Amino acid sequence: MAGMRTIEELLAAAPQAYRITVFGAEPHGNYNRIMLSSLLSGEKAMTEIVINDRQWYSDNHITLHVGANKTIVQIDRRNKKVMAQDGTVADYDRLLIATGSNAVMPELEGINLDGVLRFRAVIDVDTMLSYSRSHRKAVVLGGGLLGLEAANGLLSQGMEVTVLHNHEALLNRQLDKPASQLLQAELERRGMRFNMASQLKALVGDAKGHIRALTLEDNSELACDVLIVAIGVRPNMALAQAAGLYCERGIVVNDTLQTYDPSIYAVGECIQHRGETFGLVAPLFEQAKVCANHLSAHGVANYLTQPTATKLKVTGIHVFSVGDFQGDANSESIYLSDPNASIYKKLVIKANKLIGAVLYGDTGDGAWYQELLEQGQDIAPMREALIFGRAYV
Repeated sequence: MAGMRTIEELLAAAPQAYRITVFGAEPHGNYNRIMLSSLLSGEKAMTEIVINDRQWYSDNHITLHVGANKTIVQIDRRNKKVMAQDGTVADYDRLLIATGSNAVMPELEGINLDGVLRFRAVIDVDTMLSYSRSHRKAVVLGGGLLGLEAANGLLSQGMEVTVLHNHEALLNRQLDKPASQLLQAELERRGMRFNMASQLKALVGDAKGHIRALTLEDNSELACDVLIVAIGVRPNMALAQAAGLYCERGIVVNDTLQTYDPSIYAVGECIQHRGETFGLVAPLFEQAKVCANHLSAHGVANYLTQPTATKLKVTGIHVFSVGDFQGDANSESIYLSDPNASIYKKLVIKANKLIGAVLYGDTGDGAWYQELLEQGQDIAPMREALIFGRAYV
């Protein structure tokens, strides 16, 4: 999504500046990866999540190479060429790397058994849907955003779903404990099961090499026909490293999204900018805008990391968080809680500025709170009514 958003921005800014060639390892044009959970739950069809079909590439005179055999395996920086797995070679004046991220897989006994899946691409969704038609018991490893969306999708397909999480609270990086408890209670009402503060010890297979159970650290066993691993992602920088580009936790870029090679730019989940890596779409789209600005030779934009809001894509459940929602000894918090209506709000204030927010149930003012936070606005004049939302200020 980051790479092709950059191309869209570039076409808008300087449509005649380049002859563009795109290589993609998946067998189709770009699609909305954010909507994979909706594809899994059956709320969306593949045609509905495609962003640019093949005709769009043709209409914009873009040479498109797609499929596993078109995966780029080498960057020749000296001669400014890239080579694909099948031997296809393309020259470049400017190269944009947008290789995204890879799912983190635990190093455990049995991790390579059949039935152990990631949740990163359309092919993963297709495999999960296939399993849902022939198997009953699914376990999702990870109670973060991606894990809960995968669990909800499999639940929608009629599977018995258990979420195995190593923390006592769901979305522990995005929510405080009261909001997390409300979320878990609602998901339990829908039929989802949880095994919290649990550590996975090993995966157990059957005689055919297919997963049949999980062993936990307390030596208990959990039946499992399919395991979805959703414990995080890691920047996919192997290609850049092999080409000698400077990498740390990701491909290191400057404020113009340029790598240490002035001919090569990088955007998205594969990069590291000022020590940070990225996993949500909003900063990726901002990176695309800045990168396109420089590729089109306008050269006036700099990328600045802003606090990114979190939202959960599970129908009927509204969650929003942004900024430092835990606070510290020098901050104070304002709360609004209505358990009967499943509404909870927490605002964290420091030096008369909003620095964090958690909303559950009623998230309508989320964008406004984010705006106040990003602008560093003095909230003293509206403090008394701030928790009630924009309409009361």
